[in-house]
Amino acid sequence: MSNIDEVKKVLRDSLQLGERVEAFTPSTHLLGDLPELDSMAVVTVITALEEYYGFTVNDDEISAETFETLGSLSAFVDQKLKS
Repeated sequence: MSNIDEVKKVLRDSLQLGERVEAFTPSTHLLGDLPELDSMAVVTVITALEEYYGFTVNDDEISAETFETLGSLSAFVDQKLKS
């Protein structure tokens, strides 16, 4: 499973998106376009990513750009895994 597929799985499970997530591509907009992803859900997704990958996300590492698209969120995860 590629990183983007894993991130899609985390989004599907943490936001209860069901099969809709299968149509997501790296350019799929998340924050502002996905009704399930509000400010409280961002915290849920961050926590789910931390648990799934075993890394810690500091508050100053997160911005709206991180959650702009599936691709930007996956790139963030890649960066965290490399550090």
